[in-house]
Amino acid sequence: MTKALVWLRNDLRLADNPALAAACKSAEVTALYIHETDDGLRPPGGAARWWLHHSLEDLAANLSSIGVPLRIESGKAEDVLTSVIKETGAEALHWNRRYGPAGRALDATIKAAFRDKGLSVTSHPGNVLAEPWTIETGQGKPYSVFTPFWKSLRTAEVARPIAAPDGKAIKAHPVDTDYVQPEWAGKLGQYWKIGEQAAQDRLADFLDEQVTDYPEGRDIPAKDVTSRLSPHLRFGEISPRQIWHAAQSFAHAHSQQAGAVDKFLSELAWRDFSYHQLYHREDIASRPMQEKYTAMSWRHAPAQLKAWQKGQTGLPIVDAGMRQLWETGYMHNRVRMLVASLLTKNMLIDWRQGEDWFWDTLVDADEANNPASWQWVAGSGLDAAPYFRIFNPVTQGERFDGSGDYVRQWVPEIAKLEDKWIHTPADAPKDVLAKAKIDIGKTYPAPIVDLKTSRQRALDAAAAL
Repeated sequence: MTKALVWLRNDLRLADNPALAAACKSAEVTALYIHETDDGLRPPGGAARWWLHHSLEDLAANLSSIGVPLRIESGKAEDVLTSVIKETGAEALHWNRRYGPAGRALDATIKAAFRDKGLSVTSHPGNVLAEPWTIETGQGKPYSVFTPFWKSLRTAEVARPIAAPDGKAIKAHPVDTDYVQPEWAGKLGQYWKIGEQAAQDRLADFLDEQVTDYPEGRDIPAKDVTSRLSPHLRFGEISPRQIWHAAQSFAHAHSQQAGAVDKFLSELAWRDFSYHQLYHREDIASRPMQEKYTAMSWRHAPAQLKAWQKGQTGLPIVDAGMRQLWETGYMHNRVRMLVASLLTKNMLIDWRQGEDWFWDTLVDADEANNPASWQWVAGSGLDAAPYFRIFNPVTQGERFDGSGDYVRQWVPEIAKLEDKWIHTPADAPKDVLAKAKIDIGKTYPAPIVDLKTSRQRALDAAAAL
């Protein structure tokens, strides 16, 4: 009787899980999740840790339905694996690959150590559409610009998802019992359904009901037309291959939706692009991808940083986004760009401080997407927004939230303002403010920066690099 251990990380699902499928070819399988404490690995932030707990509970129930027990342990990965392998008598170890430098180095060390002990150790491709070394330029180098990367990826052969293993059900037991939910996290549950089935349901609903409006509507924060699959992808409750092929099948069956589906898949491809950057470069969460940005003169402004974090900047669409983030663990993508631009350019505060706040407060905080996106806005990333592209939160608000529906939802203290002034309350006439019961500086702050002068300051700082 052969015994196998499958080490699960960011792949908390049964279907299209190559490591789990390979392990289940053995007669007896144990699944393991480790809260890793190894140096260099970034532990999940508070919101992501909340999601992880509930995802592990769902995973344990699903695994028990096919006869696989799930163990949750904490500690250094090699030490935990050594102990569990000894206890279970496992002769084979399987995992799906991860792509960050620290994780890859750790996995290589563990693979070599256990192979030296005679154990069969296999890593599998299960977390991206295409492995980072398979998409290259004509010169054999990784792409640094998204558009040609996307052209290459869309013609690549994306492996078809594999079915979930079968097995005889066993009794499920409580898991992750050491987790204590912070008081602030209780509100998050009303906004999300977590787990593998919830991810599949979300994808099906998106394709059936929302993808038609996606190309245009995805930039309107008050509209519910984005997929909201990002946290499910973050924890691997659904694989990018499953999304890719489901969307392609939908497009084939609904040819009039092909353009909308293609736009959606191009956004999914940005995730792969970020993971390829993560794989090929140094730690992108701490080091600018463009070397010259190491010399950027960032401001130390803790009071302004705190105002930004709390959604008290006096710029309504920014404040709406930051408050949506705190309340739900999520922020609309268009607004993510606006709040990041304000912080890194108008406020000239280091992008790493913003990235760190998102890491702690986003349920979808991802080791590739989060820092890559921040560096894109800050100008230091690959294929980044040029240094002179500075989003104006007022004109962006007027363009994408013209009637102020999004702002009114999340910034209720200015909800009674007329549409004309909803994005510039500090400029509204006194009688308009009085009618709306707004006192600038008291009930709602004045703008934290002058957008025109702060824009020029950012341009000057970038030009000096």
